[in-house]
Amino acid sequence: MVMSNPGIYVQGVGAVSPAGWGVAALREAVQRGEPLPVSALERPGWSGGLAARKVPPAPVRPAFMAHPRLRRASSISHFTVAAALEALGHPTPPFSGEGLGIIFCTMAGPLNYTRRFFAEALKDPATASPMLFPETVLNAPASHLAALLGVMGPVYTLIGDDTAFLSGLALAAQWLSAGRVERCLVVAAEELDWLPADAFRLFLRGHIASEGAGAILLSRQARGLGAQLAGVSEPFNYALPGGAAAAMLQARRQVQAWDGRTALLCDSRMHLPRHDRAENQAWHDWPGRCWSPRHVLGNALTAASAWQAVLAAAAVPQEAVTAAVVSVAGCNHQAMTAVWTPA
Repeated sequence: MVMSNPGIYVQGVGAVSPAGWGVAALREAVQRGEPLPVSALERPGWSGGLAARKVPPAPVRPAFMAHPRLRRASSISHFTVAAALEALGHPTPPFSGEGLGIIFCTMAGPLNYTRRFFAEALKDPATASPMLFPETVLNAPASHLAALLGVMGPVYTLIGDDTAFLSGLALAAQWLSAGRVERCLVVAAEELDWLPADAFRLFLRGHIASEGAGAILLSRQARGLGAQLAGVSEPFNYALPGGAAAAMLQARRQVQAWDGRTALLCDSRMHLPRHDRAENQAWHDWPGRCWSPRHVLGNALTAASAWQAVLAAAAVPQEAVTAAVVSVAGCNHQAMTAVWTPA
């Protein structure tokens, strides 16, 4: 088990999801357990569309969208900032990013502007808009967030499969333990686009794509949400003998100490047999409660893993559980787990 040093506490959490803007909406939808309505994501050449769960419009236009760096930003950056600000406690400008580090995690990244830019380049390279290009960079959301908050410390972007957010938590714990930062904001975000949604459909029947963001603010100070990061497992690669099933079982064994009827499991299952096979085998005898956010909200890749971690961290004080375990079977790379316990 790759343990965080004692004293890595949750200061705040934030989320944007198809359930709405905020952790409260996310939590309510997952506790209800009913899959949210599906809408059609437009796909060129089709009269219908791809099944998706989109983030609804914000009830009130967020004030941060007026910031110069965010006026033309893609929705992935808007989701990132909204989740981050909620985790920070909705601070009012001017923001102070002193002592703060940021770790942004994504798999697909800013797809909307990327597709638009290359479509224009293919159509006529001479007229492709250079204004779109900065928003195609995978680091764009982290850059916008850092500029908004005035962060002068480390700002990293981790690219990976669904497990990238758990890797981000482990890295944040290292930064905090080494005194590199006083607080660390770990954020994951994804936005909908027909290209990856269609790609998943080709390999996974019944797949429903979604979008959004999740954020967790970590610190060495005990005040905050009332949960602490007990540990993050090693990453177990699918290239090892036994493939995904063996990798997920190894990751489960590293959190075996927290099995119990008073513990909560927040997994990455979608109620699709082919997708869920590895987790079904690894967790078939789990004795406690279980939440599966992807079944309710759709698959938002790294953002969905962030929702799992946010829900688990918030459940420790609110659900009075002895531990909350996060299980993520990445779509193509590795399996990992993490554990939250009472502070």
